[in-house]
Amino acid sequence: MRQHGRAAPASAATLVRQETEAAHAFERRILARVREKRLARDASRQQQREDSLTLGQRIADWVAETMGSWGFIIVQSGFLIVWIALNVAGWFNAWDPYPFILLNLMLSFQAAYSAPFIMMSQNRQEARDRERAELDLLTDLKAETLIEELHGNLEDLRLRRWAELLEIQQRQIELLSDLLEKATGGRSPATTGDATGEPKSPGA
Repeated sequence: MRQHGRAAPASAATLVRQETEAAHAFERRILARVREKRLARDASRQQQREDSLTLGQRIADWVAETMGSWGFIIVQSGFLIVWIALNVAGWFNAWDPYPFILLNLMLSFQAAYSAPFIMMSQNRQEARDRERAELDLLTDLKAETLIEELHGNLEDLRLRRWAELLEIQQRQIELLSDLLEKATGGRSPATTGDATGEPKSPGA
């Protein structure tokens, strides 16, 4: 009986631990599903934005992406070096002699037209970032609500399991009391008497 009395609380504690591990696993699955939905949502919205772009927006994005790359810097640097070298050497009648007024004019035109394109693309990127931040906040709040609800259910489960454990222990105590009462013949273990049921005096 002693082994049986120890096995019941151990099994209840094991059940509580298993339920806790299952709840944590369920929480991890919820977080994984939230991340998957967020990625799918971002991909879907990105595709929708790309499909709804106007020609001007596509040109602005292309200009910003091209001018913000190492390829553009290398090509433009090579073009400037060739331009200056040909005019300094005097080949082809030096169509743009020092101080390269025509080259400065071309670069001014480039800067004047590229800046608005880049600002348009940046403004659209800021709008996308704000929308993404708002959606991420809503998703995080929803996930936090689900996790808090899960933690509340887990706490309720723990309380129920511990109540069951206390009930099992109470039944074991009552069972042990019944066995002890039967073993002592219905007399209290602290009192020993004769056959008539009267307690013996110490000098008897």
